[in-house]
Amino acid sequence: MTDLPRIAITGVGLTAPNGDDLASYRANLLAGVSGVEPYEIRHIGKTIAGVCHFDALRHQKRKEVRRGTRAGSIAVWCAREALADAGLAELNFDHSRVGIYPGITEHGNVETENEIHSVAEYDFDLAFWSHHHNPRTVANNPAGEVALALGLTGPAYTLGGACAAGNLGLIQGAQMLQLGEVDLALGGGVSESIHTFGIFASFKAQGALAEHADPTQASRPFDRARNGIVVSEGGCLYTLERMDDARARGAHIYGEVLGWMVNSDASDFVLPLAERQNECMRGALERASLAPEDVDLVSMHATATQLGDVQECLAVREVFGDSPGTYVNNTKSMIGHTMGAAGALELAGNLGSLADKTVHPTINVDELDPECELRNLVLNTAREVPRVDTILNLSFGMLGINSAVIIGRA
Repeated sequence: MTDLPRIAITGVGLTAPNGDDLASYRANLLAGVSGVEPYEIRHIGKTIAGVCHFDALRHQKRKEVRRGTRAGSIAVWCAREALADAGLAELNFDHSRVGIYPGITEHGNVETENEIHSVAEYDFDLAFWSHHHNPRTVANNPAGEVALALGLTGPAYTLGGACAAGNLGLIQGAQMLQLGEVDLALGGGVSESIHTFGIFASFKAQGALAEHADPTQASRPFDRARNGIVVSEGGCLYTLERMDDARARGAHIYGEVLGWMVNSDASDFVLPLAERQNECMRGALERASLAPEDVDLVSMHATATQLGDVQECLAVREVFGDSPGTYVNNTKSMIGHTMGAAGALELAGNLGSLADKTVHPTINVDELDPECELRNLVLNTAREVPRVDTILNLSFGMLGINSAVIIGRA
């Protein structure tokens, strides 16, 4: 793979439940600040969720927000912020050579639920069904809203990868750059999941919806008392460029995309399989020409479900158990599960470690589950470590999709 162009991350645009830019988000993660809060949605009532508080009107007009979707607004925000962060706010690129690749868990449920609710109030008179419903619900909507907002005419489509989608968007951007299909890529993931009652209802029916008297303590991966997922919204898009191009324009480089792997369990609709997760990690390492001991930080997917956390810890232990310098953390304990955005946001939260050699903690671990014990698992308090030159970002999803991305110091 050495003959392929190297890929650089030159910009980050994000919104998370505990921060709307990389600096504040990183600071809150290091301080252990949760963004989970009380939340209420029809048919479910009072619950908890990770809610974003970005100002959509900073980058969109009221009409655009009203006509589009929440996922679209998140994607536009992240794209604009990522380009500005990369020093490309004016976007002096051939607009037909810019690709847009947000990953999504699902899309369209929110809008369909809203329309059914609306027509139900009029005895299901479909004259009240919005003519905007179709463009709102097509799977490529978030990418399309970015293309419309920025006037970009290159390839713009979403990648449906369940909760592995944030990694998939980044991988797709890197691949398209290596193939020469585009000269600039916006890749990552977005999610509007908290606006559909169906996702709350489904997790509750599975016994997998987190509950806690204190919302900020509800998401507790690895803890013996963990009881499920905190549903969250959010987004993160990366500006990706070929390394030579980025250096030629003097861009700040956050890191280099060294390798990746995507595979499938092919075993169950919901339950993960440690064996395939293990293969996914080892495949990413092989592509990056790295050994397990070369990885300094593993960002785990762990959702705070009983079996999911155990299976992933088993896989990580098998790959990195003999690596004394490999540290491990989890971001969902502070932001909940941002679904299609999870992989991208969790990587963003750890990018700063390449510069400051500090690993943000997994919070809310009062009693570590013995089955989740891992060497160098960073719990409750940030830790300064000797070296962070490489990060392995793990992201897994329903129907057995697994993804792993390795980022290195440029």
